[in-house]
Amino acid sequence: MNTLQDQPVSPVTMPAIDDAIAVLQKNKDRWAALPIKARIAYLADIRERIPRVAADWVAAAVKAKGIEHAPTLAGEEWMSGPWALLRSVKQMIETLDNIAANDRTAISKLPTRVSTSGQTVIEVFPRTVFDRLLMNGIRAEVWMQPDVPQHDVANHAAASYGARHHPKGEVGLVLGAGNIASIAPLDVLYKLYTDLSVVVLKLNPVNDYLGPFIEDVFSLLIRDGFVRITYGGGDVGAYLCNHAGIDTMHITGSIVTHDAIVFGAQKQPGVPRRRINSKPITSELGGVSPVIVVPGPWTGADIAFQAENIATQRLHNGGFNCIASQALVLPDGWEHAEALEQAVAQAVSNAPDRPAYYPGAEQRKERFRQHYGEQPGSVCKPMAREQLLISIDAQDTQADQLLYREEAFAPVLGMPHLPYRDELDFLRKAVDFCNTRLAGTLGANIIIHPKTRAKLGRQFEQEIARLKYGCIAVNLWTGVGFLLTETSWGAFPGHPIDDVQSGIGTVHNTMMFDQPEKTVLYGQFHPFPRSFVSGRHGLLPTPPWFVSHRSAHKVAEHLFRFEAKPSWLKIPAIFLHALRS
Repeated sequence: MNTLQDQPVSPVTMPAIDDAIAVLQKNKDRWAALPIKARIAYLADIRERIPRVAADWVAAAVKAKGIEHAPTLAGEEWMSGPWALLRSVKQMIETLDNIAANDRTAISKLPTRVSTSGQTVIEVFPRTVFDRLLMNGIRAEVWMQPDVPQHDVANHAAASYGARHHPKGEVGLVLGAGNIASIAPLDVLYKLYTDLSVVVLKLNPVNDYLGPFIEDVFSLLIRDGFVRITYGGGDVGAYLCNHAGIDTMHITGSIVTHDAIVFGAQKQPGVPRRRINSKPITSELGGVSPVIVVPGPWTGADIAFQAENIATQRLHNGGFNCIASQALVLPDGWEHAEALEQAVAQAVSNAPDRPAYYPGAEQRKERFRQHYGEQPGSVCKPMAREQLLISIDAQDTQADQLLYREEAFAPVLGMPHLPYRDELDFLRKAVDFCNTRLAGTLGANIIIHPKTRAKLGRQFEQEIARLKYGCIAVNLWTGVGFLLTETSWGAFPGHPIDDVQSGIGTVHNTMMFDQPEKTVLYGQFHPFPRSFVSGRHGLLPTPPWFVSHRSAHKVAEHLFRFEAKPSWLKIPAIFLHALRS
């Protein structure tokens, strides 16, 4: 049978790109003025199409990444591909249904509070009984920027659809990422439905095998002249970025690529950079993501579980995630620090092996190895499965460490140690260290024992408020903030174009909040059933995104099938496979 992944990709020509942009320019005002019900109809069609291509989509990704030998790893592709996209589409339909009915009460009825910093905080997950059953123990909040009052939340959602807002049609360029399958289509949806732009998507050559599936999913929007999809390398990307018919741009990628688009040649020392491309650009550019381990009364079981959590944050998708943790910030002298390091090494050793599919990974990893092998005062020790991960002990936290300033985008994990007097003193120093020493502001993780968190009280939230990252995960991984698309996703706001860090603007954000500052996620320190023994009654066992989960592929596929067509009859199978971790 000729499946979608078997269909050849047509060669790209510049005249074909010109024609595609001309079609979008012709239709951009029509899209901007399209009635909401008509927009919803396109989303409804997308919702029906995703399940039809999902299995082939996952199979193509598994083959391309060379992980057929490890069936459990297919779970990553189910969750970060069709599952994430399907959830986002369903949530967008709900948001637009409410707008069409002139009903903003769904937003105003969300639980809100005021944080210790005085910011309005909106709880966006869980919202349904199924959320509470299937992701029990996980919460997600959107923290708004300081000038958004608690009583006015509803007026800070879906501003493009307000009665006094008359959007001008625009053609938006989306430069797709090559790592996670749902990034490109999710970015397209954001440009279409939040920015009200028509879109030309250029797929990354690393994963352009996904093109036929994405074309199928967006086929009605393509048919009607609102979306175009193209392929090719850097020459095609450069042509698109500088095309007169492109009005705005969004890139998910590296800061190097961003600056090449905006400023051209690399920066010369002492020479101010001038923009060569003045088009508005938003971006998500990754960074050096930390895991802050707060000292506390951990047990051996706690160390083993959190080691799997840390290993997952580094090894998920082979380490090729913009949100992959790179700096494990440890308390110097903590009685469990050495045991945790050893447990992380063991968790890495136990994880399924996989090839480094992303171009340049071995060279980037070798650069870190050589740098720290030659630098006095540093320790570079191969961790278990040297081909996957090396551990760097960068003791001098004040030095200009390569580990701190450059995203490896390869399996590299540094372990800076910070001195401390007590738990609060360590957390404060760790927040200062992450805010000032590490490149990027996309995501940060905190692991803290419930007793320690209770001991810190309101001071813990004060440190959350001080942490300048777009997504913060407490006893969880910020990758979940990417998957739960009712949350905002992007860098901490405020970066200028010439020091862009992890980017400018947000995506996902299916409730369309116009001034989000950060997303904060909360998970369980103890998995089920130990969560009940500890008095924290969360039902989530070992999470299905853990690289150690023995049934991850089955849990993820069942979750997708449930999302496609919810039924109480499907829940027992999800629980059954989830408990076989």
